[in-house]
Amino acid sequence: MSRVIQDFTTTVPFWQPRVTPIDLDDASKEQREALQVTPSNQKVSEYVLVLARDAETLKKRTPLFNAIMYNRGGMSRAERELSATGASVVNHCVYCAAVHASRYNQLTKDVTVMERVFADGATAKLDVRQSAILKFAMKLSRTPPEVTADDMQRLRDAGLESDEILDLIMSTSLFGWANRLMHTLGDPVDQSE
Repeated sequence: MSRVIQDFTTTVPFWQPRVTPIDLDDASKEQREALQVTPSNQKVSEYVLVLARDAETLKKRTPLFNAIMYNRGGMSRAERELSATGASVVNHCVYCAAVHASRYNQLTKDVTVMERVFADGATAKLDVRQSAILKFAMKLSRTPPEVTADDMQRLRDAGLESDEILDLIMSTSLFGWANRLMHTLGDPVDQSE
């Protein structure tokens, strides 16, 4: 039996599903069509193969995910990864935190930000803009109704424009949903044991 990983890491663990993923060789036409909207240069993950059980939803989910995380303009890709990591830390989704912290590190070539985030959470010593993004993502993830106009002003004071704030809200909110799916459908595991 593989051990479920409880601690945050930038090493992406294996995700062990609790629901049997579809078998690509036995996939229906609708499932194959839904899988076509996933990035073609990536291996189809166990998670996506589980989601493919509901092909209609997957066909809508993937373009939405890609539009929020990879669109041009607005907040940088690295900052979206920071917000996704912040949400995942609050929701204790070890797998998502690992994926997005790892992507942040790849994009920025700087591992110190994620080391600080994992060690200190919202109090991590970051630059003003990074700190504002992280604190907002964590607050929105923790208690959405407590986000106020003052929080928006703090983001503006840190240099975020309106389109960047919208990207921050969407990327953080997306992971409020995605983290819950990951928790329910499977576990991050260490397969080395």
